[in-house]
Amino acid sequence: MDNIQMLDAVERYIRGEMDSQERVYFEQLRKTNPEVDQLVVEHTIFLNQMQKFGEHKQFKASLHEVHNSLFEAGVIKEEVPKTKVIDLFRRHKKMLGVAASIAGFIAIAISGMVSYKSHQDTEAKVQQLKRYFDNNLAAKTAQVRNEMEARIGKAPENTPVKSGGTSFLIDGKGLLVTNAHVVKDATSLIVQNTKTQEFRARTIYVNPVTDLAILQIVDNDFKPIGSLPYGIRKSSASLGEPLFTLGFPRDEIVYNEGYMSAKTGFKGDTLTCQIGVAANPGNSGGPVFNKYGEVIGIINTRETKAEGVVFAVTAKNLFTSLEELKKDTAYQHIKLPTSSSVRNLDRPSQVTKIEECIFMVKSY
Repeated sequence: MDNIQMLDAVERYIRGEMDSQERVYFEQLRKTNPEVDQLVVEHTIFLNQMQKFGEHKQFKASLHEVHNSLFEAGVIKEEVPKTKVIDLFRRHKKMLGVAASIAGFIAIAISGMVSYKSHQDTEAKVQQLKRYFDNNLAAKTAQVRNEMEARIGKAPENTPVKSGGTSFLIDGKGLLVTNAHVVKDATSLIVQNTKTQEFRARTIYVNPVTDLAILQIVDNDFKPIGSLPYGIRKSSASLGEPLFTLGFPRDEIVYNEGYMSAKTGFKGDTLTCQIGVAANPGNSGGPVFNKYGEVIGIINTRETKAEGVVFAVTAKNLFTSLEELKKDTAYQHIKLPTSSSVRNLDRPSQVTKIEECIFMVKSY
């Protein structure tokens, strides 16, 4: 959800324009996401202030219009003072304050006497002003918030990273997969793309048995991706089949090549398979691709006593995880991509297309 959409949802929530199902979902989002809850509070205050400001500006404009009408009709007359404004102000500041108060009172009285003549015109201008603020308020608020976030960053202040890993999109609107152990006991999550842009995220599904977790990006700065370039494969790779990985064992994305060395994992574990590839702790949660750009596994651990022995959760477990997630009605529309649009490209071109969907995970 981008800036404007989130602010639109917040305004509809504040004004009571959401239906019951949408309101229940949004209230749950407020409970689970402190940033959204804070946005609702701040935006409520901001809207009230802007409404008062708009009413004040419109009232002043109405008085000005009434004054001009009376002046043009000859009811009141004005004489332009010859004294310089700056001198008058310096010499008679107190007197000007009293005069302004009296003038304001007289203007209000005049406005009351002639309000029946200008009511319809004033009402139309009030509505016009309201539309102006409604149309521009959301954009201005989003701009200010983005500038503030750019200055202060999105990670929790004075909080060290507990653990890190890799994740990859399974839905272009911001759902990612990583390992459950990467996000275990996390109170805040930040994901970062290859352009070093950071986004807030939250955990919406965890399965410690398969060591899989599904995250959702909950950040107005995230721009959805139309369609993912890779597919997720239900069937296993063949022994000796060439494979490659993309992940974040350091602060930049790293590519590695390997092969399928066993169809089962440690001690014959059927949930995982064994990959012959170099990997480090930051690769946890990263995807394993075959030569067609299809995900066949998710790296979750490595053999510390042997070089190049890595275990990966087989990709078919993702389909089971998604079915469990769909028990929540908010995610029933999610479908895993099954076809790869990069299958006929050379490897560098495949990597270029895929890497924008791979994210570093920082757990706080």
